Amino acid sequence: MLNRNAEALFWVGRYMERAENHARLIDVHYHIQHDGDFDNEGNKWERLIHALGARSDYMQQFDAFTEKDVLSFITLDRGYANSLFSCVSQARGNLRTLREKLPSELWDMLNAFYLWLGEKQVDDILNDSPHTFYKQIKDRAAMFYGAQQSVMLRENEWHFMESGRYLERAENTVRILQSVIGAIRVEQAPPYPYLLAVLKSVSGYQAFRKYYADAVSIAHIMEFLIGSAEFPRSVHFAFSHLELHLEGIDRSEANLNGPGERAIRQAGKIKADLACLERDDMRLSVVQPLLDSLMHSCTRIGGTMAAAFFHLEEATA
Repeated sequence: MLNRNAEALFWVGRYMERAENHARLIDVHYHIQHDGDFDNEGNKWERLIHALGARSDYMQQFDAFTEKDVLSFITLDRGYANSLFSCVSQARGNLRTLREKLPSELWDMLNAFYLWLGEKQVDDILNDSPHTFYKQIKDRAAMFYGAQQSVMLRENEWHFMESGRYLERAENTVRILQSVIGAIRVEQAPPYPYLLAVLKSVSGYQAFRKYYADAVSIAHIMEFLIGSAEFPRSVHFAFSHLELHLEGIDRSEANLNGPGERAIRQAGKIKADLACLERDDMRLSVVQPLLDSLMHSCTRIGGTMAAAFFHLEEATA
């Protein structure tokens, strides 16, 4: 398949996962707000902007961090490239160029998502219920994934889209943990409510209790979110499936064995390193370097994939 088509599919997977993650990240902060005690309203929303790496973009439009401005910027802003609306719009634009190559159900789901979201205003979010609104975002993303799982051929198109999805998922889970750990340190707050909020935001509370029962501790939560091989939103699970889909890409039609194998090795090494971690390596006091290293690894694998599959002229020059 053409390089540009492979890249478009890869970014459909990334953008859809990113949109869902934004809904989950906002949900983290509402869970924390409900469970915690905040003396400074602005700090809470500033932290959310910081978690997305969007401070400079935000400050170009707004002078203060308020709930309405932050939700409007993250969710609906047409000018911010990583707003939830922009992610859905860009995924739709990429998918539109490939409509004749993919099942029509994917276009129908994504186009309906785009049209529904395009009609929303920030007051709709606040007046109804932010929790309900962002649950609808997650539900619509799940509908798209359900159609994708049900009707796509397990060929290169499938593997490129899933590779983008799982690379984005690994990065997003790391980013959520970085944000929460940073908040714990800055505010010198009890860590348990924050990490419990992360579990709830990734729909992992019931799965966690299945493995750990009543042994709910910070160490167990970190171990579950980073190292679980069974939980679909853990970092380990994401890298395992990234490696699986990279291996599934047919590289016989072009001379991709060298660069493609490099991406597989990188994903496999990270997966193996995560499998070897001990619980002590994920204690709150020492986990920050691990998270920073994982974030760097996500960036590195993205660059390797671009060289291997999307920018072949550069890779072979």
